[in-house]
Amino acid sequence: MGYQALYRVWRPRDFEDVVGQVHITRTLQNAIMQDKFTHAYLFSGPRGTGKTSAAKIFAKAVNCENGPALEPCNQCSACLGIQDGSISDVVEIDAASNNGVEQIRDIRDKVKYAPSAVAYKVYIIDEVHMLSIGAFNALLKTLEEPPKHVIFILATTEPHKIPLTIISRCQRFDFKRISQKAMVERMLHITSSENIDVSEEALEAVALSAEGGMRDALSLLDQAISYSEDQVTIDDVLAVTGSVSQQKLASIVTVMDEKNVQQALVEVDELIQSGKDPGRFVFDLVYFLRDILLYQTAPALENVLERAIVDDTFKQLAQQLNAIWIQQAIKELNQCQQEIKWTNSPKVFIEIAIMKICEQQTNKNSPSNSDYNNLIKKIEELENKINEMPKQVVPQQESKPQQTRKSSPVSRNSYNIPYDRIRHVLTEASKDMLKKTKTEWPNFMDALKKRSAPAHATVQNSKPSAASGNVIIIAFRYEIHCSLALEHRQTIELVLSEIIGSGMTFIPIPEENWQTLREDYIRKQREQGNPDDDQPTEEKEDPMIEQARNLVGDDLLEIHE
Repeated sequence: MGYQALYRVWRPRDFEDVVGQVHITRTLQNAIMQDKFTHAYLFSGPRGTGKTSAAKIFAKAVNCENGPALEPCNQCSACLGIQDGSISDVVEIDAASNNGVEQIRDIRDKVKYAPSAVAYKVYIIDEVHMLSIGAFNALLKTLEEPPKHVIFILATTEPHKIPLTIISRCQRFDFKRISQKAMVERMLHITSSENIDVSEEALEAVALSAEGGMRDALSLLDQAISYSEDQVTIDDVLAVTGSVSQQKLASIVTVMDEKNVQQALVEVDELIQSGKDPGRFVFDLVYFLRDILLYQTAPALENVLERAIVDDTFKQLAQQLNAIWIQQAIKELNQCQQEIKWTNSPKVFIEIAIMKICEQQTNKNSPSNSDYNNLIKKIEELENKINEMPKQVVPQQESKPQQTRKSSPVSRNSYNIPYDRIRHVLTEASKDMLKKTKTEWPNFMDALKKRSAPAHATVQNSKPSAASGNVIIIAFRYEIHCSLALEHRQTIELVLSEIIGSGMTFIPIPEENWQTLREDYIRKQREQGNPDDDQPTEEKEDPMIEQARNLVGDDLLEIHE
């Protein structure tokens, strides 16, 4: 037999070989040992992460003649037959080329027959999202009522394209991208077993280019082996993948940071002239800058870096570059990526992006971390001084209240008190009407809160102070609430009328002004010979009631004689 690609030779044959998916392989092994595996599974995740390999290993494990065991023995006739595809009870179907209703109906007709060579029939449907709607509907019936001897394993890279009715009938396992470290360890094991001389730096470059897919990594490694001579080096990998070395990326970033536009453009020109892919160069540069930014922020994130290897040059750049400059550079390069997709001259847009990045350099005047911390400290000091200012100003205001009142500007919400109207209401007001209003006031507040929360908020710090047959004088603690209450006049008067039982209007007045007006009114009544008991305005409230009002508010307070 001719040469076989590495990814085919080293395709996983047991769960231990499935790299970076321990959360899935352990669950499947436990299910096998406890005899609790289900009739349908959905394996989703990026390409080359081990979905179909895990499916085939699972098929061997449930049918292994030496089971149940954590791993298939790979020696019995069942394991060997499933591995080489000679057992017809384990069927692997490519849904990309068998996506019609007829193929799925054929499966549905055959599943009812018992397996001929092993304990379970296993159908592995790869790229299941490619099935047509009719095929999904045909598959759904089988998944709803499957025979006990059948297991379906659906594999896909695009689970969002699968109907939810299918997903809900499967146990779903999400395969994740394989970490760079795990891929390098696996490739070291393979190259050691195959007696291939390869540098660890080259393997790290392969892992970076593979973007989390083990199959892609082995394919790239195969290409690099064919390209190289005695030993696979980093240069061989860069030549095969079209990537740019970290050393060259670091050099370009350094000259851009130094605003050396000429040298930056020369280095970019040399890269493109040497055959490097312009799009790949921008892609690598974006992720290299991203890795520097992450490492600056949290050096402990070294394991999640995408394109960088943490060496002395990388650490020096992380200390040297300004975080804001890096962010702006990434934005420019991202814009460049979008533009070169639709042009036949990508080099032009790359050169423009390089020039913009060099021009936006802040000449080291951007704030460093120490400057930022000093700024925060100064802000905190100012806040503390501002918080202490009222304590120093209050005594002066109390000693000169009149001067403070005169010097304060007139508020745009200042309320013009209708003294004449209020005096006219007082001539018609009665104690009985005021008493009735006070009794119903908690009910009014409760009804108003249900009707309109904003209107209720405006009258919360108020109380009825005088009342005639159709007008209520309401005293407010603050002047601004008088103006705000008038904005909700219609709602307030409607609820008042409903609670009192007759059409009512109201006139707001600040509490301070009300006390002055009331005392003036009582004095004039005495001068005219009218006794105090006949005055229709509010009397001084019982201390117990006043305290209760302060504790619970008007909403919860109900006064009974």
